Amino acid sequence: MKKVTIIGVGLIGGSLAIALREKGLAETIVGVEVSPQNAQKALQLGLIDKIEQLPDAILESELVVITTPVDTTPLLAIKTLNLLKDNNQTGTVVMDMGSTKAELCSVIEHHPLRGRFVASHPMWGTEHSGPQSAVSGAFEGRVAVICDRELSDDNALELVEELYAHLSMKMLYMSAEEQDLHTAYVSHISHITSFALALTVLEKEREEDHILDLAGGGFESTVRLAKSSAKMWVPIFLENKYNVLDVLRENIHQLQIIRRLIERDDAEGLIAAIEKANKIGKILNKS
Repeated sequence: MKKVTIIGVGLIGGSLAIALREKGLAETIVGVEVSPQNAQKALQLGLIDKIEQLPDAILESELVVITTPVDTTPLLAIKTLNLLKDNNQTGTVVMDMGSTKAELCSVIEHHPLRGRFVASHPMWGTEHSGPQSAVSGAFEGRVAVICDRELSDDNALELVEELYAHLSMKMLYMSAEEQDLHTAYVSHISHITSFALALTVLEKEREEDHILDLAGGGFESTVRLAKSSAKMWVPIFLENKYNVLDVLRENIHQLQIIRRLIERDDAEGLIAAIEKANKIGKILNKS
């Protein structure tokens, strides 16, 4: 591609820019960034070739990628599609890489250029944020979820599929609603649990030195996600509110079961619960 535009040059957008450059998939990478600090950092790191604002940033762009917080994505998608319509850029493809899809897909459903949009979610991220956190090889071996593919034009879908294939990703196809449901169970609840554990320890363990001295690998790995950006995760929780609340109710239910087993000194019940939980390892270890 001669020109790719990335709207939001943070962890995801920056890592995508690195991959595009390393694999020779784009001659020019243009960034759109509301944060002057992030824009400057992205330029300093060589993630992008230049910073531009809309609509100039998408002129003659073959691919526009939206990687902003999910609460801003629907209106940005509409704005971008409108600009393409006004500029008669009906060959340009627009895609997003956000964690929630139902609201986005609902908002753009009846847009005359809906076919030029591909809703996607690469299942990768870290607890870090900003362009300085972008890394090489971020998406390799991961799954890329593509939602409502039947609503995207064939050539738009093909471009995005080829992009993810070049990034060594496996494609998985779902409806927007299915994606939001399953992501709540395998991703969003992990962050909520991590935030809750961190808050629990901070509330109960007043001595910071004790946390540092006694924290083992298990604790560190469990609370790693608690370092994630609130600006990123609050919109995700609220955009996917009903699925998140559903999984949260089940999570609380399981905690209550374990609590009752401990209260009753029910060793056999605890063994059964833990051995049942151990089955997740077999699932995750499948190649």
